Amino acid sequence: MSGKAARTGLACALGAFSVWGLSPLYFHAVGSIPAGEIVAHRVVWSVLLLAAWIGWRQGYGTLRSVFGQPRLIALLALTASLTSLNWLVFVWSVGAGRLVESSLGYFINPLVNVLFGRLFLGERLRPLQRIAVAIATAGVALKVWQTGQLPWIALFLAGTFGTYGLLRKRAPIDAQNGLFIETLLVAPIAIGYLGWLAAQGDLHLGATSAVTALLPFAGVMTTIPLALFAEAARRLPLSTVGLVQYLSPTLNFLIAVWVFGEAFRGGDLAAFGLIWAALALYSADALRAGKPATH
Repeated sequence: MSGKAARTGLACALGAFSVWGLSPLYFHAVGSIPAGEIVAHRVVWSVLLLAAWIGWRQGYGTLRSVFGQPRLIALLALTASLTSLNWLVFVWSVGAGRLVESSLGYFINPLVNVLFGRLFLGERLRPLQRIAVAIATAGVALKVWQTGQLPWIALFLAGTFGTYGLLRKRAPIDAQNGLFIETLLVAPIAIGYLGWLAAQGDLHLGATSAVTALLPFAGVMTTIPLALFAEAARRLPLSTVGLVQYLSPTLNFLIAVWVFGEAFRGGDLAAFGLIWAALALYSADALRAGKPATH
């Protein structure tokens, strides 16, 4: 790989994870709109933008063949449901002042992937991976002990995204075509929901010029980083992409504490410290083994 290709790939990876990391600023700006409506707009606008992008890049021949495979369509319908729920809870968490907990979910997601690989795919854990998972579990346990309740947002986000990754490993389709079909499958539900809101007089699109201008960007927040990520994955080793991915929850965390003013106490630091230590150990092991840091 040439130095120019690597630099381009790194720039694309930084761009993708920066957009995802800064996305809470957008969702906060449209925070007066219910999370369900925002997610519905994200689906609809993503379908339109992905259709244009895929048509320009490759055409629709591959997609036509996919719709002749009922089992694959059923699997993608399931993964589409998981991503929609993941989006819904994440967007809701921003408006509810729970972004710190959401960032925790995306920090522990790589370790959930490792655990799922062991449980469901028979992948063997290396010794340092076992230690990393144990340390992360201790961090979650400490959080439970501190608050007296499960950090359900973090566990839900990590669990749904980890399950999504597990199922997509079994789907013989690339990332961009898969995402387009997933959003296409849930688009009728999104359109129906927006139509119902319009009939009730509760649709926010068109309510003000600012809202009308902002809502289409819900799709941009999906398609642009996806395009950048696809280029990064093509040009860079997956281990490098896997390490850069931590930029996204890091930005989420910093925005939550320094911009939104969410509470972050000493006890939280101890729990997060265990998670970060586990990630550092896991990443070091992945680099040493020369294997991807994500699945």
